[in-house]
Amino acid sequence: MLHAVIMAGGTGTRFWPASRNDAPKQLLRLVGDATMLRQTLDRLGDITPAERQLVVTNQRLVAAVREQLPELPASAVVGEPCKRDTAPCIGLAALLVSRNDLQATMAVMPADHVIRPAEAFQAAIRQAAAMVDEAPGRIVTFGIKPTYPAEIFGYIHRGAPLASRGVPAPGRSGTKVDESGTRTPRLAPEYKVQQFREKPDAATAKKYLDSGEYYWNSGIFVWRATTILDALRERQPEMLKHLQTIVDAWDAKDSAAVFEREFAAIKPISIDYAVMEHATDVAVIEAPFEWDDLGGWQSLARLVGSDENGNTIVGRHVGLSTNGTIVRTDDDHLVVTLGMKDCIIVHTPNATLVANKHDEEQIRQVVKRLEELEWRGYL
Repeated sequence: MLHAVIMAGGTGTRFWPASRNDAPKQLLRLVGDATMLRQTLDRLGDITPAERQLVVTNQRLVAAVREQLPELPASAVVGEPCKRDTAPCIGLAALLVSRNDLQATMAVMPADHVIRPAEAFQAAIRQAAAMVDEAPGRIVTFGIKPTYPAEIFGYIHRGAPLASRGVPAPGRSGTKVDESGTRTPRLAPEYKVQQFREKPDAATAKKYLDSGEYYWNSGIFVWRATTILDALRERQPEMLKHLQTIVDAWDAKDSAAVFEREFAAIKPISIDYAVMEHATDVAVIEAPFEWDDLGGWQSLARLVGSDENGNTIVGRHVGLSTNGTIVRTDDDHLVVTLGMKDCIIVHTPNATLVANKHDEEQIRQVVKRLEELEWRGYL
């Protein structure tokens, strides 16, 4: 059966000061009326029932996640005692879903992406699950057609097309209409994966874009739980040993203590380094949906839009001689800008950010500095 696993333990430091330790990016309303986490769960539609949905987050966020997702049983929200990157998170989820479903297929996704429309996403997940059913040892991921030479994303170098199930040529995804007029989703193009590439420099990113053979790595995967556990057993045996100890004690009285002790002993590592770079049977579906990882404040301009002066405004604002500026506040607090150009202005109750938007990457350094000062009320 298909299980959905949502990874919701990130910190989202690039969205400071809106994003804080107790209210990170995935718990915020950044695009639309719902939080990123709420949108992620809603996007699943009916492809999995609530009893086959699992959210893995940070321990301190468990209560907030359960409050946002009240339809999930309490056991469906798991709080890691410390950050250990995506491979331990996914390995733990695979062991948990396997407890009651030895043949479980997992759709693994981050909680902080913007994906539209939901129907195309659901069709793509179903397509990937069917590919795994055909070849149970296969790993399926989703590649995003790049629109510019991005240096902030990992890339997937696609190989030969897969010949299975009559998949159309590139550009033919969408819907098809049969003789009776019935509309059904058309399968998106499927390819073998040649190689996963790390975040490139500007020149390399341009080569990737120009070649037409590379996708942005969406970080969304579909596989059998047994496949990922076998891969971890081969590549990360010590990690899997710690995770298995945690799950073996899951219903014991000392489960919390075991979880904290064993999870802290794991060396942090991403699923890309731990598994994906070494896997041999990996396929990529050319994503039939719009995707944005909402990597920073400038993402709002792409998703919310801009006015005639190139300003992106969320909240109450009056601007004179203001161009190319991003403002985020609320309707109870007015932000007025005079003579501003290419700035980011974010107001929160106890901290305000004013920055040149071309220096956005340095927001992480601001958070680091606040940590050094031990100004925890602003983190």
